[in-house]
Amino acid sequence: MPAADSPATEAACVLLDALVTLGVRHLIVSPGSRSQALALAAAELERQQRITLHVRLDERSAGFTALGIGRETRTPAAVICTSGTAVANLLPAVLEAHHSGVPMILLTADRPPELRGVGANQTTDQPSMFGSATRLAVDAPVPEGSVREFRDLAVRAFVASAGESVQGVAHLNLPFREPLAGAIPEWFAAGAPRDPDAVVGDARALLPDPPAPLVLERGPRTVVVAGADAGEDAAILSEQGDWPLIAEIVSGSRYGRHVVNRYREALGEPSLGGRIERVIVAGHPTLSREVTRLLSRPDIDVIALEATNEPLNLNGSTRAAGAVSVAAGEADRAWSAAWARFSDAHAVDLTPPAPDSVGLASTDPQTRLAAVRAELDAVRTKLDRALLVEGVWRATWPHDRLVFGSSRLVRVA
Repeated sequence: MPAADSPATEAACVLLDALVTLGVRHLIVSPGSRSQALALAAAELERQQRITLHVRLDERSAGFTALGIGRETRTPAAVICTSGTAVANLLPAVLEAHHSGVPMILLTADRPPELRGVGANQTTDQPSMFGSATRLAVDAPVPEGSVREFRDLAVRAFVASAGESVQGVAHLNLPFREPLAGAIPEWFAAGAPRDPDAVVGDARALLPDPPAPLVLERGPRTVVVAGADAGEDAAILSEQGDWPLIAEIVSGSRYGRHVVNRYREALGEPSLGGRIERVIVAGHPTLSREVTRLLSRPDIDVIALEATNEPLNLNGSTRAAGAVSVAAGEADRAWSAAWARFSDAHAVDLTPPAPDSVGLASTDPQTRLAAVRAELDAVRTKLDRALLVEGVWRATWPHDRLVFGSSRLVRVA
C-alpha cells in the first residue's frame, strides 16, 4: 500500500499538473520502482481524461513513441522511466530528436545523492548522460517540504523543449527518497489544474522575444531547399518569393505550384542548378549528394533557417536566420518559369496502365494477342524498390505519415 504522505508523490503531481496545463497531452511510462510516484500520477491524469497514457515496457520503445508524437504534433510528449541503465535506453531517440529539432521531455527518476557513487544497485551518472543533445538538463533537488520549485521546473522544461523557434529535448532528472509513492493529493484527484494562469504566465515570461526577420531582396536567382521536417514554412516561403522549391520527401513540404520534380537532375543542369545564386534552407537536408554539393559551393549565398541546435554551415559562410521575409518588388518570372518547365517535363507517374479489357475481349486475333502479351509482361515484372514504394504510397492517404526504415527506400521514394 502507498504511504499516506510522500513528498515524491506531491512533487510528481505538481510537476505533471504544470506540464499538462502547458499543453502536454501524451505521457509514456516505462514502469519501475524508483519512478512509481510519477507513474501513479500519470495514471490518475489518464483517469481524469487529461492525457493519453502509453505504457512501454522497453525504454527504447518509449523514447521512439515520444519522438513520433513530438514529430507529428510539434508538442512534447513526456517520457517517465526509472533509474539506472534504463535511462540510457532513451539515448537513440534523444539523438534523433536533437538532430531533427523534435520536442521531447524526459522525466527520469533517480536515487538520492547519498546513494550515488557508493555501489548501490541501479545507479549511474544520469544528470549528464545526454550531454549536448539536450536544450535543458537539470538534476532536481530531492522533494521535501515545499514542492513549488517542481512547478517551476515543469515550466522551464516545456519552454526549453517547445516554446522557442528551435525545439528539442529537455531532461529533468528527479531523485526520490522513500517512501517512493503515497496517496494522491486531494487537489490533484479533483481533476482541475492548479493555478493555470500563474503557470501559463510563468511560461510566457521565459519566452524570448521573437527574432527580427531577415529581409530578402528579390534580385538573386534563388531556390528554397526543404530538408527533414521543414514543413509548411518552406512551401509558404517559395510561394511568397515565387522561387523554385527543392523539397525532400521527408520535408513535409512537397506541395504547391513551385515544387520541382526530379530536382536532383535539375540541379545538374547548367541552365538551372548552374545559375543558382542564393539558397534558403529550411529543415535539415540529408538525402541527396546534389543538394549537399549545392550547399557547399562557396559562390552561393546560403541562408539557413534555424531549426535545431546544430548549425548548418556547409560552405563556410552560411548565414543563420531565425525568420525571413521577402521584400516587395517584381518576381523573376523567367527564373521560376524555367524551373516549372523542367518540372512539368519530368513529372513522375508510376501507376501502371489498367488491364486492357477491351483488347482481351477483342475478336481480332492480333489485338487480343497484344493485350495478352501486355498482361504477361506485367505479371512477369520483377518486384523492385520503385514498385514496392509505389504500392505503399498508393495504399495510404495524402496526410498519412510514412516511415521508411531503409535509407535506400526513402531515396527511391
